[in-house]
Amino acid sequence: MKHPIPRISVLLPVWNAQSTLDTCLRSIRRQQEVDFECVILDDGSSDDSLDIARRMAQRDSRFRVFAESHKGIVESLIRGTAYCQADLIARIDADDWMHQDRLGLQADMLTRQHELDAVGCFPRIFPRRPLSNGRRAYEEWLQSQSDPQTIWLDRFIECPVAHPTLMIRSEALKANPYRDRGWPEDWDLMLRILRKGPRIGTVPRRLVGWRDNPGRLSRTHENYELSRFTACRAWHLSRDFLKDQSRYVLWGYGRTGRALCRALAKLGHVPELIVDVHPRRIGQRIHDAEVIAPKDLATYREFPIIASVAGVRPRQEIRSSLDSMGFLPGIDYVHAA
Repeated sequence: MKHPIPRISVLLPVWNAQSTLDTCLRSIRRQQEVDFECVILDDGSSDDSLDIARRMAQRDSRFRVFAESHKGIVESLIRGTAYCQADLIARIDADDWMHQDRLGLQADMLTRQHELDAVGCFPRIFPRRPLSNGRRAYEEWLQSQSDPQTIWLDRFIECPVAHPTLMIRSEALKANPYRDRGWPEDWDLMLRILRKGPRIGTVPRRLVGWRDNPGRLSRTHENYELSRFTACRAWHLSRDFLKDQSRYVLWGYGRTGRALCRALAKLGHVPELIVDVHPRRIGQRIHDAEVIAPKDLATYREFPIIASVAGVRPRQEIRSSLDSMGFLPGIDYVHAA
């Protein structure tokens, strides 16, 4: 007998996760929303991960296990997506866990808000004691991404939704499939969706435990090196905010701004002006662009502005300054650092 299509497919790629997988699977099984399937794609594990997954599938028919040869995370996501039957696909990683309300709350939001293609939720990074200041700052920033407009405006800063918290419509994922471009596949996916506008929302609750494991791919794989984040940011700026624009205004020429400037130059975008607060730079020329003080920017309206200055407080100060001059966020300027 053919089983009815579930409301949600949970997409769970697994590779050598025997120490954490059972906890993850139990958190999925105890969801208040019961109308789901869990698609477990074992990516050629050499430990007991496959046996742990199969034991869960024997206890609960909602868990479906597929064992394939090792191809890596992106290929696992591509192959796993093909097995998902539901109209809504929720991501989770094998070393993370989800709150019992997670699936229901996210599915309800997508049901109510038809204009959204995907929703996230806030993560709780753990274990807490060894967390670096950078990871704590990123977690705090993620909690500021509390509505679709904010997520859209801040999309070029960092990935605005933690990937293990994402729930996406299957039609949106088919239109924007996972791909390996040599940079973070999750940010690449979200930037393609957000090119159409504020299409990603979030449930403003901590509903996923996100393990900060030194062995995570995001810590060890070359696709997640800082230079690859810059390359991803530049490529999407070129096809989104800077589309049909060869020249732009760059606010900030520190390490972050310089790296982005070089990456954009490779894509055919060069700065017309550079805005900087360093008194020795003002009046000079960098990349044949005049360096001006922030107060002088008010008279320039011809070119899009990219603010490439890291840190929440500096971004807030730049935003206040640009807003006071009448520049519109997301239209006249974006933050990209």
